[in-house]
Amino acid sequence: MPPLMYLLIALGGALGSVSRAWVSAASARHLGAHLPWGTIIINVLGSAVIGIVAATALSSSRSIFNTETRIFLMVGFCGGFTTFSSFSLQTFELLREGRATAALANVGLSVILCVLATAAGYMGTVALVSR
Repeated sequence: MPPLMYLLIALGGALGSVSRAWVSAASARHLGAHLPWGTIIINVLGSAVIGIVAATALSSSRSIFNTETRIFLMVGFCGGFTTFSSFSLQTFELLREGRATAALANVGLSVILCVLATAAGYMGTVALVSR
């Protein structure tokens, strides 16, 4: 991979990480800490972004992003922004605290909403760019 690609990944990752910290803090302030809402929201948004970018990469006629932009967004930004490792730790901590219902809600909401967000981003983008 050319050095420029690594730089794009690093820049995207930095922006994604800072965005993750901001969304996490804002979510905790506005939604409380009963569930890890920040992580859920981040994973849903990241899933939507990766679905949108992936949909545009299917063919050159639909692609609105060049290779460098796709790498920046999918590998860099989404890699720094989404928080599956945080999700796993938070779910484990809920279980360890004896909060099995909250842990199950965290898993269910995160998985279902992220898959739906990916599908919506993908299908919505395909519908828009194929007009």
